[in-house]
Amino acid sequence: MGLRKPPLYDVHADAGATFTEFGGWDMPVEYDSIKAEHAAVRESVGIFDVSHMSELEVSGPDATALMQRLTTNDVTALEPGDSQYSAIVNDEGIIVDDTVVYRLPDRDERVYLFIPNAGHDEEMYDRWTSFRDEWGLDATVEDVTEEWAMFAVQGPDALDSVTAAAPDAALGDLSKFQATFADVAGVECWVARTGYTGEDGFEVLCPWDDAETVWAALDATPCGLGSRDTLRLEMGYLLSGQDFDPETEPRTPYEAGIGFVVDLDTEFVGRDALDRQREAGVEETFVGFALLDRGVPRHGYDIADADGEVIGVVTSGTMSPTLSEPIGLGYVPVEYADDETEISVLVRGREKRAVIVTPPFIN
Repeated sequence: MGLRKPPLYDVHADAGATFTEFGGWDMPVEYDSIKAEHAAVRESVGIFDVSHMSELEVSGPDATALMQRLTTNDVTALEPGDSQYSAIVNDEGIIVDDTVVYRLPDRDERVYLFIPNAGHDEEMYDRWTSFRDEWGLDATVEDVTEEWAMFAVQGPDALDSVTAAAPDAALGDLSKFQATFADVAGVECWVARTGYTGEDGFEVLCPWDDAETVWAALDATPCGLGSRDTLRLEMGYLLSGQDFDPETEPRTPYEAGIGFVVDLDTEFVGRDALDRQREAGVEETFVGFALLDRGVPRHGYDIADADGEVIGVVTSGTMSPTLSEPIGLGYVPVEYADDETEISVLVRGREKRAVIVTPPFIN
């Protein structure tokens, strides 16, 4: 089976983008250079095509109950236009995926749109419909991944960029994690003040067939997945399939540093396991670190203590474009998690001195 392509694949190719496989999609990884695109987002504004992200819509009389039982946060707290970051976990409390849940404007009942990671749409559709049927709930679940294109406009000038394309919408009034339908270049879009870079910004969902119109109206530097990765890493944000994975890196929200998305006052799959872990505490935890020696940490490299004993593994690493310093993320025993704790990273078999740093790495 071939790779899926975003609706603007030819537009990106014509702009000179290079592509990479991600989550079963053929996506632009860079146009000019990762460093230049990273700087555009930190200093001005960049735009990412993130149409590879999954989208599922849940509606019907029991939509709220279904969302509440399958995500860890409190869905009932959402008003129309609100969104929340959340986790999806299995019976053991292990993260299956992380997601953003939006409550859309009410129709005859509450309607939710949630965004699993790339390539997870079929898995999440099967999960939602299987549990719906098992629990006898009245809810409609639709995989709308290839109905929506999705763009992330990120950076200090993101508001100016989006407002210029949607002058009749009061997008500046949106708070973080709020969203609304808005006319962008004559196309009705779902516009949310969310993002994955640490900068102010918006994520714009538009109909698949209108993607080129909306993309062209948003004045920003085109950016690929390469700079999206370095930007999120500077913030210490998790990457699905790398910083957590139910098979290769099984972690709970408490281990992964996102315990704030767990509301134990709600009932959801995996709740009891997470309640037990909260009471007992975790043995390992997600940390950031900075190398003091030359070298670049990469996924899979070992982390060692000051005596050279392997204590953990690097899950993400890069040369920070903003700091011009090598940084990384990974899991270590909790006794090594304090800032300035000395560790080492085995870069191509050689020990490189490092210290623990609590993300974000930049202000």
